[in-house]
Amino acid sequence: MALRGWAQRGWGCGQAWAPPVGGGCPELFAVQAPRLLGRSKNVALEKHQGKWNHEGIIAANALVFCLWRVPSLHRTMIRYFTSNPASKVLCSPMLLSTFSHFSLFHMAANMYVLWSFSSSIVNILGQEQFVAVYLSAVATGRYGPSLGASGAIMTVLAAVCTKIPEGRLAIIFLPVFTFTAGNALKAIIAMDTAGMILGWKFFDHAAHLGGALFGIWYITYGHELIWKNREPLVKIWHEIRTNGPKKGGGSK
Repeated sequence: MALRGWAQRGWGCGQAWAPPVGGGCPELFAVQAPRLLGRSKNVALEKHQGKWNHEGIIAANALVFCLWRVPSLHRTMIRYFTSNPASKVLCSPMLLSTFSHFSLFHMAANMYVLWSFSSSIVNILGQEQFVAVYLSAVATGRYGPSLGASGAIMTVLAAVCTKIPEGRLAIIFLPVFTFTAGNALKAIIAMDTAGMILGWKFFDHAAHLGGALFGIWYITYGHELIWKNREPLVKIWHEIRTNGPKKGGGSK
């Protein structure tokens, strides 16, 4: 499992995000995460179904990456697949930019991190809640022109590290040096906070910090405030799926 940083560079048509130039890669070793919901009796089936979630996310990122390779689509990609607070189009790019990478290495690094932590986060949240949290994370840390899954993946990382603070992490290529997940999360937050204050441009510090804080908040408070209070809405949704929408009128 690895986590890499993301560097930002410019290109001819505007801004794009290039592969990381450096940075550490924490690895999570054989940690069994406790479940928050604990509703599924068939854990093996849920894990198998959960794979479709992150595999679908990876497939979507790969598709968008291919679209960046089409020169005639560059203007559309910049407009709808790059989040920019100064743009006239704000809502859809905020979501679509999370599935958007211009650099192959950038995408591969992000998706590798997602794949690495997917089993732990699905085991903690369950597949449905994982998808909800991942998509909600797109609204965090978008303070400038940005694209990539950095914020959402930092949410996943922070959630796992918050729930399993004593889990052992390591730097990829340096597996002998290990540290706790809690300490790793503190170091990441400290670095990104310093980066925002000092104006560092090496990483997208706003996306990292926003995603990390959201992940911590959700594991600490959000699950109780949001997910456990979703029952009335879910009940209505299941009734619609089972019986169909109620039709007005009818013959006597």
